[in-house]
Amino acid sequence: MNKKLAAAVSCGAVLMLVLSGCGGDDDGDKKADAWAKKVCDKWEPQLTKIKDTNDELKRVASQSSKPEEVQKTDSAAFQTLSDSYKSMAGSLTAAGEAPVKDGKAAQDAVVKSYGEISKGYTDLKTKIDALDPKDQGKFADGLQQVAGGLTEVAANETASKEKLNSTGLKVIYTQKGCQVSAPK
Repeated sequence: MNKKLAAAVSCGAVLMLVLSGCGGDDDGDKKADAWAKKVCDKWEPQLTKIKDTNDELKRVASQSSKPEEVQKTDSAAFQTLSDSYKSMAGSLTAAGEAPVKDGKAAQDAVVKSYGEISKGYTDLKTKIDALDPKDQGKFADGLQQVAGGLTEVAANETASKEKLNSTGLKVIYTQKGCQVSAPK
């Protein structure tokens, strides 16, 4: 059971691995670089929270943790992840239109995706909070449903990463604040 959850959580770390390992094409556009720096300065603490939260989810899922601990940890983690993606969407919007080809459309698509990811984590928090950790059988069944939902959210994270990568917004990869170290 916990191994399925750990696998789903690992999928959630895909975005962090991509942000840590990618470098963008430097086209010398100072406006785009300045815009990306503005975004990444705001994203850096959120990306760090996402990485740390995913690490904590994996830790709890990989150990023989008590249902109460799993519920408490997952609930807090899902709230943190929801808040982080919501904040990242807000920072992207607040930065103004990206000065790259099709910047507004790309930006709007990523903001929308981050909103969906945030909502997905809020829904997972609601589901995990509704489980009864005292009934281990029902808790285990409910945890499987949560793991399935986590897989869906991870797919949305991957799709968001692909949207960033396929547009001029990939200029963010040149910024230090968007290069979170890969999980160990």
